[in-house]
Amino acid sequence: MRRITVTREEKTAAVVALQDRFSKATMTLVATTKGLNVATMQKLRREIKQAGGEYKVAKNTLTRRALKQTAYERLEETLIGPTGLVFAYADPIAVTKVLVRFAEENEKLSVKAGVLDQKLLDAAEIEGLAKLPSREVLLAMLLGLLQAPATQLLRTMKEPGAQLARLLDALRARAETNE
Repeated sequence: MRRITVTREEKTAAVVALQDRFSKATMTLVATTKGLNVATMQKLRREIKQAGGEYKVAKNTLTRRALKQTAYERLEETLIGPTGLVFAYADPIAVTKVLVRFAEENEKLSVKAGVLDQKLLDAAEIEGLAKLPSREVLLAMLLGLLQAPATQLLRTMKEPGAQLARLLDALRARAETNE
């Protein structure tokens, strides 16, 4: 088997490219993908991209260099064996849901760890994160909570007028029946 040599410039470019991905990501996950075939990997990459993320395989040594002095430096201890990096650029929950669901369907894929808001998350915490509602659902829930006090206030303000209207209607009905 012929060895492919990688020049120092290529390695430096790879580290810079990884650093750029780390700087743009809102969350990064580390997964083990030992034994997945090419078609399955392409499907995983496609689904992660549709969710607003990116799946990248890089040498652990280059990844360790790129992690230095970033918010994701804590991932260094998880870089053992064949690893893949999942970068979430927009909605970290959506990307996490795709990865966890894919791991449940493919036993050769496992989620090792991740970093969100400079906090190292283990596999169980990532699974819990994947069970959260989507960003849109959470925003709708928040909007409902914000609107509830205003709606209640409006009802309270309208109630005296509504009571008066009901009283007048009852008096009118009584007067019509007495005639």
